[in-house]
Amino acid sequence: MSKIRISGIIEESIVDGPGLRYTVFTQGCPHHCPGCHNPQTHDFNGGKLKDVSEIADSIAENPLLSGVTISGGEPFVQPKEVLELIKEIKKRANLGIMIYSGYTFEELAEMENPCVMEILKLADILTDGRFIEKEKDYELAYRGSRNQRVIDLKKTLAENKVILYDLSSISCYN
Repeated sequence: MSKIRISGIIEESIVDGPGLRYTVFTQGCPHHCPGCHNPQTHDFNGGKLKDVSEIADSIAENPLLSGVTISGGEPFVQPKEVLELIKEIKKRANLGIMIYSGYTFEELAEMENPCVMEILKLADILTDGRFIEKEKDYELAYRGSRNQRVIDLKKTLAENKVILYDLSSISCYN
């Protein structure tokens, strides 16, 4: 089993996606967005290495979780490890996966790494795009700036066009 470089973990979060979520913050980010919420995750040599299976086991132990969020840093700079983590989560628990990326869906879809497309197929929600400080809005659900999109990956891949996730069912954002 491999290890993934992470900045940290929040075992129960209500702000990183719908429902009660286990959030993994990956370490390393090439974007360096001014005003980034997690600048401590930028250093590719920072954070710590953690066993993928250990994280998946911890997730499976909590029956109250609605899903898992993989944030960063930039998760897609560790596509092999993130894919392995998602697969291990899916083996142990029937939980939805949300992933954050500074890359747009279109940029991810053009990447030549087969792990990236497999991650997009296994995940349910993608918040994409770089954080733009001038576009910052505290009223947005699951994103920091207006340019970012919350994408329903299952519908997007089925219809071969970007379909936004329906946020209207989330009561605090109605």
